[in-house]
Amino acid sequence: MDATREFAAALAAAVRRVRSPVMVGLDPQFEQLPEELQAAGQDLAARATACERFCKHVIDATASLVAAVKPQVACFEQLGPAGMAALKAVIEHAHAAGLLVVADGKRNDIGHTAAAYARAWLGRSSPWGADALTVNPYLGEESLQPFVQAAVAAGAGIFVLVKTSNPGGGQFQDLAASLLVAKGGEASPAQCLYEHVAQMVERLAAQTAGQTGYGQVGAVVGATWPAQLAELREAMPHAWLLVPGYGGQGAGAADVAAAFDERGLGALINNARGLIYAFRQRPYSERFGPGRWEQAIEAATREMIAALRASTAAGRL
Repeated sequence: MDATREFAAALAAAVRRVRSPVMVGLDPQFEQLPEELQAAGQDLAARATACERFCKHVIDATASLVAAVKPQVACFEQLGPAGMAALKAVIEHAHAAGLLVVADGKRNDIGHTAAAYARAWLGRSSPWGADALTVNPYLGEESLQPFVQAAVAAGAGIFVLVKTSNPGGGQFQDLAASLLVAKGGEASPAQCLYEHVAQMVERLAAQTAGQTGYGQVGAVVGATWPAQLAELREAMPHAWLLVPGYGGQGAGAADVAAAFDERGLGALINNARGLIYAFRQRPYSERFGPGRWEQAIEAATREMIAALRASTAAGRL
């Protein structure tokens, strides 16, 4: 993928191909892996190998069903150099399976450091080869510009944190922006900080919008806040939404319905624990048992897809 093929268009094509907006979160935790993978050893190198093998099996079980995977960089980083080598192997395996990869690293900084992060992660010719990267916006728009420029040049994308799914996110995100901007700034007294961030994201998305109507700048908006999700879909019509919080954090299909446009596009619904550890959860643990954990993951993914098709515009894909 390069600048001749926009990330937003590639994402729309992938979602349409599989008729599914599901994104599988690759969040490997060694203690949660199947016992057969844990048996190889306990040191960091062995744990990294086990996490790599697990993620590759997850990819193989779901590649025909989903458009993208989202490896959580921290899960690999905690395992040291061997863990990061495993992450690179997982990214390459996902690409070979025809999937887009969104690296969940929540990176950012300013100036040349931000540019270095962008060069490291964005685009298939970059060292990490990710198709998109999650980015923290709280150093201001100047910190996002190197990522936007790199994404456009590489045909990649970024997803900016706007309204996160965790319960404590509102501690800062829900503050009235009028308390945080200088007198005479753009924010109105009624705006929360996350709304102010959404305005910036929409402007950047509109500037990079292509044939699908979506830009290469998207937003992370949690499924755990359905009212705000609906509000932010309307506020950011040019931004793809990456929607975490489905499954393990309690949100369901009805909670994410507002994330989609009338075509069933515009949203990737991420599920990590609810899919990759389905073999540890009822009813999948009872149906498949410990020896058929890949089948449990596939079954949970199919059921999530069916729920989204029944309750959201994803049924129009």
